[in-house]
Amino acid sequence: MITKLVNVNGTDFRVTLTDQVINQVNSLKSLYSAAYEDPESFEQVSAEISSTINDIADSVEPRATDSDLDGLIQEIMKVVDDKAAEIEKEMSAKESKVEKKPPKVSKKKSKSKK
Repeated sequence: MITKLVNVNGTDFRVTLTDQVINQVNSLKSLYSAAYEDPESFEQVSAEISSTINDIADSVEPRATDSDLDGLIQEIMKVVDDKAAEIEKEMSAKESKVEKKPPKVSKKKSKSKK
């Protein structure tokens, strides 16, 4: 769980990134894509979009006003994207370290014969 401060219209909001919030943000992005790709489906997904936005906003302190909501959601989406990029970068760095390590060769000591 990570807490981030975001500033929207001069107000500082505290966002706690839980798995649930991250999943809601990813769901919202998918809903936006669906509405963009098929404008006729917008009416069908608009209720889901609104519900998801409200769920995300509920995880923020202090409570956002309607005038801050759009900017707040955009900032939260950026925070989630940045966190995903950071995790991806760390994973890539770990993978490249594993690939670069040469295999260990065990050396057997031979006993001298007398």
